[in-house]
Amino acid sequence: MGLFTGIQARRLVTGHTISLVLATAFGIAVAGVVATEASERNPPELRLSLREAIQAAVDNNANVKLLKERIAAAQAQANASFGALLPNISGYASGRNQTVNLGAFGLPPDRLSGLGLRRSVTDPFEVYDARATLVQNIFSLSLIQRWRAAKSGVDVASLEAEVTKRDVMATVGLLYIEALRADEAVKAREADIELAQQLVKLAKDRKAAGIATGLDVTREEVQLENERQRLLVAQNEQESARLNLIRTLGIDFEVGLVLTDELKFISVAAQSPEQALSIAREQRLELRVQENRQKLAALSLSSVTSERIPSLSLNGDYGWIGLKPDDALATRSIGLTFSIPIFDGGQREGRISETRSRVRQELIRMKDVSDQVTLEVRNALLTLESSTQQVAVAEKGMELSLKELTFARDRFTAGLTTNIEVTNAQTSVARARDNQIEALFRFNASRINLARAKGEIEQLF
Repeated sequence: MGLFTGIQARRLVTGHTISLVLATAFGIAVAGVVATEASERNPPELRLSLREAIQAAVDNNANVKLLKERIAAAQAQANASFGALLPNISGYASGRNQTVNLGAFGLPPDRLSGLGLRRSVTDPFEVYDARATLVQNIFSLSLIQRWRAAKSGVDVASLEAEVTKRDVMATVGLLYIEALRADEAVKAREADIELAQQLVKLAKDRKAAGIATGLDVTREEVQLENERQRLLVAQNEQESARLNLIRTLGIDFEVGLVLTDELKFISVAAQSPEQALSIAREQRLELRVQENRQKLAALSLSSVTSERIPSLSLNGDYGWIGLKPDDALATRSIGLTFSIPIFDGGQREGRISETRSRVRQELIRMKDVSDQVTLEVRNALLTLESSTQQVAVAEKGMELSLKELTFARDRFTAGLTTNIEVTNAQTSVARARDNQIEALFRFNASRINLARAKGEIEQLF
């Protein structure tokens, strides 16, 4: 009986322990699920100013990283071209067992018998050879020009990387401004809804007082629903603008991005097209890139045409050779090779014609790049001037629309008219808000475009 009781007690203890373990494991699993759901509901927040966003893009953007790799590839190509001008040293060691047909070297059978040989093919013998070889180009204008062209290619890649960096900065700046515009649009729609709710309440109060009709109330309720619809559209555009910015920044899409700057007007000093163009011609890296491309094409042409010029190289070797490794003796050879190109079937002339065409293409592109810079600067100046005026007009329009709304509301409250005037004024206020947001966006975007066109995008931020 005591034994049975002990066994039963142990079973009860064991069952209780297992229950505690299962409960603990279930609690941990539930806690993990809850934590995961909480993390999904509350993603990590990242607060960025415009300057911080641009810096993040420069560090993380895929295009910037790719251009850095292109610089490394160009540098490796330049190192390879320079290696052709340095001594090329190699070595080898060989051991072989062979026979030789002496008749193949001009020794007839009758002469072999005089040497005590009975047949033309020798008995097997071994040859061991360990040797180092040296080749040094003493003069090759083609190789020298090819190396100079490769160095110019590094300069082109470096400048292109800097151009891409500036383009990314401008792109991020514009996307940041677009995201701010989307934020302001959401705020404007929320303000429109708040106003619509106030006017619905006013219409209901007027109806209860016997001054307004059910049509007035319905009209305001329709207006309220329209504003709610516009809010949904604005929120969707806000999220889309956030995603575009995150994609360019190269950060995780799950991050909750918070923009700390505001869409506002900043006074900009006036400047003439001549001043802006003068700065652009000095600062725009695209012009320097094209100049280096022209230099690269010219050096490539010189490298190909220099293949017509004779070249001189040094060749030598030193090593040990013998029938046995212990019997090997040191031998050497050294000499100069003077190479004169005579005819290669016209291949060289074809490469020269092709490279000359590339030189002419780069000259054409230089004119095109210069014209593009001029166009961008002039367009940016025109847009900045226009957007500055639009901001002033939008501010005045906002002020007048609010006055119109106040007058219409007062007349409706006094029972002097229906709320048609109120809804018209309400629409005018919404339009004025949109005009103001759009004017500020165009102004800030034009500032960024002008800075990029002048090559001063880094100074703007």
